[in-house]
Amino acid sequence: MDDGKQTRFGAKGELETDSETDATDDESESIHSDYGDELGKNETKSGANRYVVSSLLQKAVRRSDEEIAAWAAWELVRSGYAWNFWNRINLYVVEDLRAGHEIALVVSRYEELARERWSEDSWRGRLCAVHAALAAARAPSSREAAHADDYFGELSEERATALEEDREPRYDHPLDELEPGGTYDAVFDQHTYEGKRLGRDGAFFRTHGARVGPEEEPELSRQWRLRSMRLEDRDYTENELARAIRPVDPDDKWPETEVTRREE
Repeated sequence: MDDGKQTRFGAKGELETDSETDATDDESESIHSDYGDELGKNETKSGANRYVVSSLLQKAVRRSDEEIAAWAAWELVRSGYAWNFWNRINLYVVEDLRAGHEIALVVSRYEELARERWSEDSWRGRLCAVHAALAAARAPSSREAAHADDYFGELSEERATALEEDREPRYDHPLDELEPGGTYDAVFDQHTYEGKRLGRDGAFFRTHGARVGPEEEPELSRQWRLRSMRLEDRDYTENELARAIRPVDPDDKWPETEVTRREE
């Protein structure tokens, strides 16, 4: 009769079931180092400091060193610092990897498996940690978010200091042009107080504020937009219809808008 237990080969080639593996994992994990000594505060089983191993993990992720990242993850988890590993690897995903990469979801899934389906310090938990570290090390590295945070903070301080010292700031600030008629005029549609004051309605939003780029909308999306506009209680000009579905030029992301007159 199938009792639901899965059989697999262990690390040394022996045949194991799930229950045997769990028991082995629990018994093999101890608070002693590889040398038989009781672990000191923040010490790993190899005798390293966990903060140093964590830093090694981060630098390995940044440099795409898969083997070192995997070892650091394994060392932290087997030494009882799985909580530390998962906290840090999630931080490294947002601090050291390129924005928009699917690695964030991958790491989150491995963490869920390790913590909720199994246990962090089990054999499976260690594999999840190694997988997460490898995935992070293989992802495109970038500190763009950290650099942005530093720059935006310093830019705001520079703007305030320049105002206090009655001089021009060393760098342009988005707020310098964030007003009707400025570079970012398109943002002032009916969803803003200024846009309502200017009498900008849904037509302005459709022909200016809702445009995307640099890739154009898919064909079906463009058809939906045009059909929707033609069904409105308003006669759009051909130029307005064309602009509504025309992608924004990557070399001119904030083109001037026509705020007072209809195109004929």
